[in-house]
Amino acid sequence: MDEIVGSNSASATYTMAGFGSGLIFALLVYLFFKNRIKNQCQTEIDKATNEASAILANAEVDAKNSSNEIIDQARQKAREIELSLLDYEKRLSKESAILEAEKISNKKEIKSLEDKKDSLLELEKYLTTLVEKNSETESNLRKQLEDISGLDFKEARSKLLSDAEESAELESQQISKRIVEKAKLDAESEAKKIIASAIYRYAGEFTYDSTTSTVTLPSGEIKGRIIGREGRNIRAFEMATGVTVLIDDTPNAVVISGFDPVRREIAKNAMERLIEDGRIHPTRIEEVVEKSREDIEQAITTAGFEAQQKIQIPMLNQDVTHVLGKLKFRLSYSQNILDHSIEVARICGLLASELGCDEKVAKQCGLLHDIGKAINHENEGGHASVGADFLKKNGLPDEVVNGVASHHLEVESEGPYGILVGAADAISAARPGARSESLNTYLNRIEELEKLADSFPGIKKSFAVHAGREVRVLVNADEVDDMEAYKLARSLARSIEDKLQYPGQIRVTVIRETRCVEFAK
Repeated sequence: MDEIVGSNSASATYTMAGFGSGLIFALLVYLFFKNRIKNQCQTEIDKATNEASAILANAEVDAKNSSNEIIDQARQKAREIELSLLDYEKRLSKESAILEAEKISNKKEIKSLEDKKDSLLELEKYLTTLVEKNSETESNLRKQLEDISGLDFKEARSKLLSDAEESAELESQQISKRIVEKAKLDAESEAKKIIASAIYRYAGEFTYDSTTSTVTLPSGEIKGRIIGREGRNIRAFEMATGVTVLIDDTPNAVVISGFDPVRREIAKNAMERLIEDGRIHPTRIEEVVEKSREDIEQAITTAGFEAQQKIQIPMLNQDVTHVLGKLKFRLSYSQNILDHSIEVARICGLLASELGCDEKVAKQCGLLHDIGKAINHENEGGHASVGADFLKKNGLPDEVVNGVASHHLEVESEGPYGILVGAADAISAARPGARSESLNTYLNRIEELEKLADSFPGIKKSFAVHAGREVRVLVNADEVDDMEAYKLARSLARSIEDKLQYPGQIRVTVIRETRCVEFAK
């Protein structure tokens, strides 16, 4: 037992000795590494310190260099400012000298004006004295004249003014006559050349369109089917189309009457379809009328496009093209207005080429000059002003709008195109075969022309000749002298323009004849 305890004690002693040796070794290793790390840290610190010192030194050098550069720049800027101030000071000195010189000059001028003012005051006093003397002298002379002439001042003045007015009017009439005659001689020859050239270059076809909308029937019995039981078919047709259907004793024909030519064409087209189809009753009538309306509207737009293509101008917008196409169904003195517009456009282009104007603008004005006739029943005013307003709303150029508005001289023409359209319109309307009118319309126009001519004082008798294109007026030689006859011709021409509607132009001829008769016995 004691041996065992002894062996255990020895083992414990050895164990403690080994543990202590290991602890001392570990402590020695720790101290070694600690010193090593401390040395490395000191080395890094020294290295960092050296680098920081180098950087700081470099920074000080850079800062010093930058500081020197900034100081140099500041000095340079200060030098420039100093030079600028010196220059400004010099200029101020010069301007000051100039202002001083002007001040001295102004003082001299003020002194001169004051001297002139004094002179004017003296002159005013002198003139006042002269006026008073002249007034007294005028009063004395007026009194002497009144005593000599037996007339007071107002009567004498009135007679003098009346004589001067008559003399001035006679002289103005003579001058006006000479100017007009000279202008006619100068302009007529050139105008004839231009118009003749345009007419020669354009050769249009004669067109004759019927002014009545008549539908031919295949047989007489179809009239009963058109009327329907108790007239229901014809009432439905008239209500759907807005026209009046006239069924009389005329064999195999029905007449369609309506103010609107487009409605009349729709009604005619629908009636022909119903007759061809054979089924005529209110429901079918509404279907056919609607189909005809769509076809006519399409035909209107197509006609507008074709008109623009014929004269080769840039295409207009849809609204203007559609309204232009409506002219296909309107007539003026039996002349189709769309064909007339195309003709005017071509003549306008030819006239413009002769005068060196823009042909495309002239053609556009000519094509659109009567577009107001397609809408003037919907608006107030003449077709020229209505058409111009419509074109302006649709964005057409001002020169085109004015050319349309001024082609009948209702407004002043701001360029050559209104005059060109007016001339082309007259050429198209007045050429042989272009237009015709009914006998009643012709007789009424002749009667109105002669009646208007007879309404002027001093006229003995008037005659409309050359199918109403000239009115010849016979005046009393005792009441109208030569100058008054010339004035009467102009007044009558202006009155015809303002009060009558007529195609082309009317020539006014005033005839003054003096017959002296004696008998030898």
